[in-house]
Amino acid sequence: MYSRAVEVGPDALARFFEVVLPHLNERQRRMVVGAAVGMCGPGTKSMVAEAAGMSRNTVIKAVSEVEAGIDPSDRVRAPGAGVKPITETQPELLAALDELVHPETRGNPMSLLRWTSKSTANLASDLVRQGFTVSDDTVGRLLKRLGFSLQAPSKSKELTKHPDRNGQFEYLNATAAAFVADGQPVISVDTKKKELVGEYANGGVEYQPAGQPVAVLDHDFINPETGKAIPYGVYDVINNEGWVSVGDVADTSAFAVASIRRWWAEMGRARFPEATTLLITADAGGSNGHRVRAWKVELAKLAADTGLEITVIHYPPGTSKWNKIEHRMFSFISMNWRGRPLTSYRTIVELISATTTETGLTIRAELDTDFYPKGVVVTDKELDALPLTRHEWHGDWNYTLHPTANAQSTQR
Repeated sequence: MYSRAVEVGPDALARFFEVVLPHLNERQRRMVVGAAVGMCGPGTKSMVAEAAGMSRNTVIKAVSEVEAGIDPSDRVRAPGAGVKPITETQPELLAALDELVHPETRGNPMSLLRWTSKSTANLASDLVRQGFTVSDDTVGRLLKRLGFSLQAPSKSKELTKHPDRNGQFEYLNATAAAFVADGQPVISVDTKKKELVGEYANGGVEYQPAGQPVAVLDHDFINPETGKAIPYGVYDVINNEGWVSVGDVADTSAFAVASIRRWWAEMGRARFPEATTLLITADAGGSNGHRVRAWKVELAKLAADTGLEITVIHYPPGTSKWNKIEHRMFSFISMNWRGRPLTSYRTIVELISATTTETGLTIRAELDTDFYPKGVVVTDKELDALPLTRHEWHGDWNYTLHPTANAQSTQR
């Protein structure tokens, strides 16, 4: 076999194998490697093995097969050869794994994984305790075979579902469409999640030089000197623009309406110079909740100061995720500052202002350092004196505040 050896360098041989072997099946690769040993001559098995990226034992087997003169065949392995699948050698394994991860079993107080994470490591350990031989990686492959995948919990269950929920959505959409058709402003408002100010960890990751992560505090105890930032947002539905006032005191109705007032003065009036009315869509709770009296008092002041007739449509209870400001503005702010510690109020304002999207979203932000006291009490008499008209459809959720104190206030 080695009577006519050819001098071939390892680099040239490696390049040859790199081009040829990826196009061959397992048996064909062995034939080529075995023939290469015959071409290169005695003592070259190790060199050929290294050039081909195979073990020396595989090359020895390949040489033996070539010397034996194997007939051409499409078969890669001999009948019955090769490592049998783990599900054949351990036929009860799949059923045992399914029993561990099935939701009903998870809730069984007798399950060993009742109070542990369903990681592949824990699952493999539990299966080993049952007498199986299996690794973490194999468990992962078997889970895919069973139709399982890594999934986060989905916030799809609502605590309550008001019987008039769909009706309120229809009323909101119809009202907003009428305002838009008439060229009147429509805004969506809400308070974004309060944020700790300082060198605290912020969810998400961003690129940094390798091995040089930004150092942050190892705890989340609030610093009384910096406190929490309170971003209140106003989203202009028609122009895809936003305003965020960043407060440092409390999320009160006075702060919420002051933010709307600033939006109107800085952005809204220029966008809608002919506006006579304003539509506000808001959640059912929080500082702009439908039961909050101070919210209505502050809106009445805004209506009187701007001359705008202000209509408020609240989302039904438990449906705040549908508020447009959540997925059209706040979500992009969160993505823009992910992985960055919010070290100061200035940092927060600049990160919010720098938030844009491919669809043209722009946001302006300012720090509001005014003081807004909590616990303001509005009496029944003060509430009844407001120039407020409740709508015929759910007057608790839908109402209009008029710009003059002489306007008719009715309770239908």
